[in-house]
Amino acid sequence: MVLDGSQYTAAAGSRFPLEALSEVAASASIAASQLARAVGSNPLDGAGVDSGPPDDVEPIRQDRHAEAAPVLVKSLAAAAQHLDLSATGCLSTATAITLHLKEHPEHGPQVPQLTKSQYAALARIAQGGTQRHNRISGPVRVQDGSGRTIHPAPLQVLQKYRLIRAARTTRYTPHDLGVTAAGLLVLDFQKPDRPQTASPAVARGPRNAGGRRL
Repeated sequence: MVLDGSQYTAAAGSRFPLEALSEVAASASIAASQLARAVGSNPLDGAGVDSGPPDDVEPIRQDRHAEAAPVLVKSLAAAAQHLDLSATGCLSTATAITLHLKEHPEHGPQVPQLTKSQYAALARIAQGGTQRHNRISGPVRVQDGSGRTIHPAPLQVLQKYRLIRAARTTRYTPHDLGVTAAGLLVLDFQKPDRPQTASPAVARGPRNAGGRRL
């Protein structure tokens, strides 16, 4: 599965697992290199063309093994360290990807076709800089990155279907609003100039011959 070119990159927080996965590959490569070095440094006890007197062969063999021992210890220790890092990275990556997939639009509520005003509001939020201002008295006010107010009606729909999320801050400080993975998919699937397709929330993964989802 090629994660870097998949829809997984639209999931919030997906950058960390992808970077961790690249570190796993790097650590595994270093471990393999160190193991190869250990194999190459390990003396092979074979008879030469002219082995010489038997009394001379054993001391030479012992010297070769004594010389190789520190290299073997160092290489195997480095390989073990990088394999341990790879295992930790695999666990962290798998855990993060599993959590992100649980939040994938496929497992969320079905998203209806947005109206022009709802789509426009979502597109404005996707540009960044949108903030929600909670006031002690009076209605909540939401402004996009250019300072223009976004009407609350389309925002309610976007929040209902988890197309946007607010950053956690204190109660009376501005909340940064961002677009979720589902929102990014809706922006792509429901472009005004794009042919109508199935809602991303109901799109299902391919199945193999046995009926299991891949």
